[in-house]
Amino acid sequence: MSISYSRPLSMGYQRMKKALFQPFDISKWFRIGFTAFLAGLTDCHSNGGGNNSGNHYNEWDNFFSFPQTAWNWLTDNPLWANLILVGLVFLIILISVTIWVSARGKFMFLHNVVHDNSEISEPWHEYRKEGNSLFWFDFVFGWFAFAVFVLLAAYFFVSAKELYYGDFTKPAIFLAILQMVLLFIGYMIIFGYIGLFEKDFVVPLMYKYRIGVLKAWGKFLALLSKKLFTFLIYGLFIFVLGIAVVIGVIFFALITCCIGLLLIAIPYIGAVVLLPISYTFRAFSIEFLAQFGDKYNVFPKDELGLLVDSPEE
Repeated sequence: MSISYSRPLSMGYQRMKKALFQPFDISKWFRIGFTAFLAGLTDCHSNGGGNNSGNHYNEWDNFFSFPQTAWNWLTDNPLWANLILVGLVFLIILISVTIWVSARGKFMFLHNVVHDNSEISEPWHEYRKEGNSLFWFDFVFGWFAFAVFVLLAAYFFVSAKELYYGDFTKPAIFLAILQMVLLFIGYMIIFGYIGLFEKDFVVPLMYKYRIGVLKAWGKFLALLSKKLFTFLIYGLFIFVLGIAVVIGVIFFALITCCIGLLLIAIPYIGAVVLLPISYTFRAFSIEFLAQFGDKYNVFPKDELGLLVDSPEE
């Protein structure tokens, strides 16, 4: 079987043009954009960056003593401590609701891409069972990923504190920092791939077979075990496309004097503005999956979709 990366992308782009521009229907844009907005509620769009300002020892001393300082402040101010606790509980509830809505939204957006329509109410109710199954997986997996991140952050903090106050040689410091960087990169790669595979392939399999998330993961892992390198390359391909999109968004912001950037930053409006991109990515993933045979093709049977050389044996 010949697996292509450019051809599914081209097919996804053609689907986007047909759905959004042939003909152009602004109401359809806003309806599909709403489902895309819901589907992307839990996606990460963080900008990493910071700068090390100053080399004053007292700043680092304050940084490393911050946990103890914060704890002492909380114990000395029980009212604020209780208010912060209530705020954290509210935040957890808000995050949980967001994950639940986004899980249902992923099926709504996928449904509209597969069938080239702009339905909202019907897929919201139709895929309730699958959406709830995805929600519980995302809920557990999300907090697990967060817990691992907190453990890594604590390990990095303790290690950095030891390096700062200890008497280590420069090679030892370099190796310790390199270890922390590699651990963080490994964390990002592992959890990034899991999230990508779930959104791009597990959700479509849930949609096609009307099954729960664990059964869909089982089906995908059976394929992944045979085509591991192919899917790893897919992740790198998506990463490169993402960089290209970021560059395009920056260029768009510059030529519109940052007005375009302000529009993108507005919830829902940003999803509508970027709909051609999210639609193409969603169509690309299911076109790519369809290459592995009929049992991975989520498009209607009366539609040819992406032609494949032969079904998977």
